[in-house]
Amino acid sequence: MATKPTWQPHTESGKLSAKDRKELPDSAFAFPKQRKAPLTDASHVQNALARFDQVQDVTDAERDLAFANIQQAAEHYGVHMEERSWYDLGKKPHTKNPAH
Repeated sequence: MATKPTWQPHTESGKLSAKDRKELPDSAFAFPKQRKAPLTDASHVQNALARFDQVQDVTDAERDLAFANIQQAAEHYGVHMEERSWYDLGKKPHTKNPAH
């Protein structure tokens, strides 16, 4: 069964200050419970993909949700993803896509 994403588009922003990040709703993050990996624009989506395997202290179910959130944000911001599962991330190189 596919995990239903919780990500919701938020005001697009580039660099986030600590104050900006703190004010984001949980639904703006790939990992909403931990508030890790904000997905507020295309570059943040690419960063979340590139650093996905570096996130610690999360369960496989939380990774499933985070990946679903990243997929939804990538579609919204026009970021191409070759990965179909978070298991595809962390391999070097994990895809032929030079964006991440």
